[in-house]
Amino acid sequence: MSPLKLADWQYELGGVLMGADTNIQVIETTGLGRPPSRENDADQPSMDGAFAGPDYYSARQVQFDAAVRIPGNPAACHDVVAALQAAADAPAVRLTGGATMPLRILRPGRPVKRLNGRLRKLDPEYKQVIHGFVPLDIEFVATDPTFYADEQTITEIPLGWLTGGGFAAPVIAPIYVQSGTTAANRPGWATNQGTADAWPVIRITGPVATVTITHAESGRQLSLPTLNLTSSSQWVQIDTRPGYRTVTRENGGNASSLLSAASRIDLFSLPPGQSEMRWTGFDNTNTARMRLTWRDAYTAL
Repeated sequence: MSPLKLADWQYELGGVLMGADTNIQVIETTGLGRPPSRENDADQPSMDGAFAGPDYYSARQVQFDAAVRIPGNPAACHDVVAALQAAADAPAVRLTGGATMPLRILRPGRPVKRLNGRLRKLDPEYKQVIHGFVPLDIEFVATDPTFYADEQTITEIPLGWLTGGGFAAPVIAPIYVQSGTTAANRPGWATNQGTADAWPVIRITGPVATVTITHAESGRQLSLPTLNLTSSSQWVQIDTRPGYRTVTRENGGNASSLLSAASRIDLFSLPPGQSEMRWTGFDNTNTARMRLTWRDAYTAL
């Protein structure tokens, strides 16, 4: 289902619109600034001051002071509250570890951004529901405090055979083309237009064997030295997103054992700006593909 279209000063939570020109008036929102952090400062022994340790962001708590306003229609007010509650009650979210739901936000002059988390509090006050007015206390906890683009970006990189990436005129014999016995290498580019590190989902589709993926600027690599995908119906997917970080095969099985010990999923991010991605592998059909899917990431709304 396509996401709802947002207007300025509107929010979408679980398929329910809130904010300007909706049935849910948002009076005040907190928690959209800098997320809380877990400090690791330590007092300096035998001297003034403290040693500043690394600061890690905690979950972001977004709170809404809101109210349902549908004059003269208490039943419709109950329906709005029920719709909010139903989205958070879905077993695919509530009973699945790591699963989240999005909170989508649109502010004037900014693109739609989203936070991923859980609805932790929905407290209606029904004292005036007969008049079509129900104050709401809503709390959404974003387990990942980073803001993400509403739209996914996808780029697909084939595994090329040409040793130099192409021909340059004038062409002079002999022309060398790699055979399937040498690992081909193909560069590609991925652009994170945000201001924070983005985390790609990487899918390698066969036929291909002995794959290594390299982020050229940092030199970080993900190596699958024993991987052997024998057909285009086989694939392996590396999910680097915080809270997921899995390696799976097309049958849904855990394939983390395919990664080399030196491969760090938790470090394989796309920094802001353009990144050059390279991957190597053995493929004598020239049909193997690497697909990267990510959302641009932002530190602020």
